[in-house]
Amino acid sequence: MNKFLSGRVILYSFIVALTATSGSLYFSEIAGFTPCILCWYQRIFMYPLVLVLGVGLFTKSKDVWKYVLPLSLVGLSVAFYHYNLQINPSLLAPCTTIGFSASCSERFVTEFGYITIPWMAFSAFTLVTIAMLLLKSRKN
Repeated sequence: MNKFLSGRVILYSFIVALTATSGSLYFSEIAGFTPCILCWYQRIFMYPLVLVLGVGLFTKSKDVWKYVLPLSLVGLSVAFYHYNLQINPSLLAPCTTIGFSASCSERFVTEFGYITIPWMAFSAFTLVTIAMLLLKSRKN
């Protein structure tokens, strides 16, 4: 692994998770977008990453990947599924009727014709997952 990246993998992952968490809070609390149920699930897996990676950064733990990887992989799967529902709304059945949340197929943000909020979450989870796999391979 590149020497520049090797000592900073946890830091970069922390920055990605913090940015994703801040972005989700901005979209819901400042922009006023109501998160759907799948957005909440993605938050459940992203928010702890800030804490776990922050502790790993502070303690300089090289084993942080053991705790981060399961969260990031499940979050990545949920984000991919959510993005697929936005791209193919015909697959969507029960999500539009859940409580007071927004529809999972609703697109609050669309940039360049394909970048939506679930795609942003998918990208963040992917970056964290790759970083943790690099950290794991360096450890072994």
